[in-house]
Amino acid sequence: MIMSNTQHKARLERRITGSTNRWRFPRQPFSGDLLSLSQMCKALSIDFEEALRNPDRLCISQIQKFFCEDFKNKDIPSGEADVILECLGFKWELHQPQLFQSETLAKLYLKALTQGTTHPLRELEELLRAQSPKKTKEKSPAKRITISLKINDPLVTKGAFATALKNLYMSEVEINLENVLGVLASAHILQFSGLFQRLFTFSEFHLLKTMLLWVFLQLNYKIQAIPTYETVMTFFKSFPENCCFLDRDIGQSLRPLFLCLRLHGVTKGKDLEVLRHINFFPESWLNQVTANHYHALENGGDMVHLKDLNTQAVRFGLLFNQENTTYSKMIALYGFFFKIKGLKHDNTSYSFYMQRIKHTDLESPSAVYEHNLVSLRAARLVKYEIRAEALVDGKWQEFRTYQIKQKFGLTTPSCKSHALKIQTVGTPIYVSFAFLFPAS
Repeated sequence: MIMSNTQHKARLERRITGSTNRWRFPRQPFSGDLLSLSQMCKALSIDFEEALRNPDRLCISQIQKFFCEDFKNKDIPSGEADVILECLGFKWELHQPQLFQSETLAKLYLKALTQGTTHPLRELEELLRAQSPKKTKEKSPAKRITISLKINDPLVTKGAFATALKNLYMSEVEINLENVLGVLASAHILQFSGLFQRLFTFSEFHLLKTMLLWVFLQLNYKIQAIPTYETVMTFFKSFPENCCFLDRDIGQSLRPLFLCLRLHGVTKGKDLEVLRHINFFPESWLNQVTANHYHALENGGDMVHLKDLNTQAVRFGLLFNQENTTYSKMIALYGFFFKIKGLKHDNTSYSFYMQRIKHTDLESPSAVYEHNLVSLRAARLVKYEIRAEALVDGKWQEFRTYQIKQKFGLTTPSCKSHALKIQTVGTPIYVSFAFLFPAS
């Protein structure tokens, strides 16, 4: 039999997938071959169930993960931008590694990159290969591309959007706290989860209240004044009790934003009760948080479900004003008590530290006996970091101890952490204490 040219052109090229001899068609990558898909997902560290539900996202996840991981080990690019983003009447220049931290921008870029091509998946594979470490000396085949994003949210101002984009290029967040709602709205539109993971330097419950305020303003955009916290809570309590806000159609799009919140950082029982009472979060989320708290308590405070200090630590903060000479706050967690403290030595010199204290040394020990557990363990292993930020001439100065692992005892000097000592003329000073209790 002689095959015609038409039939020959229609023949599809097959490619090997995974570590075995499984084959696939590049234009129809999954086509019911579940073993091939499973091997590909394993090789790319992608969830198999997610790939089944949304196969188009596979390549985006692969390339986005590559660029985000690659960015951690590289300097900030200073060369010509790869992408021009048209948004809010302005043009913003971006580079590939930073752009792929935003799921929204990644999708727009990949769509523009493969538009008009007959083999879009092959185009994406070539892009990934060209950016691999073995190809760093070769010129990337990707062309300079313009993408557009329309935003109708009144909270997203040029300044707030610029701040969100700037943080694509920074490992540590920079944000004016007065502009936090606009930056939250911008990060949500960009699907920039990394910003939420490092956004706030104070307690998780404080951040949660700020986010709930933003959602309230989104749904009640005609309101002229900032509402009280009680007004916001009453508003969310008013929905049907058999379905939480995030499970309703109106809240589905906000689930990724609130997944970035560290609910495990809400450690007070009364705060958890508030979360259940306002009927905002799915019951399964709150059950998991509660289960993790019980597990830590049963294991002497060990927070085995938390590993990474940067993204999972419990956070507390101090706001140190010019008039403060000393300021402290008591923290109770899993039966252990700490005091976070700030001292002003002179007009420009400050120090901040945390100290373990005995429950008998508390100002109101009776309140502890009634409402908190008390651990009698002599030593508590703590992994922690102390940071401070001060605004000087319109720019933020940042100070930090970096990550420290230390056993805290109940007597001097083992009860006291390393001190963060700073020199600055800026006020106020925002100080954050982030820590975990590793297994010990």
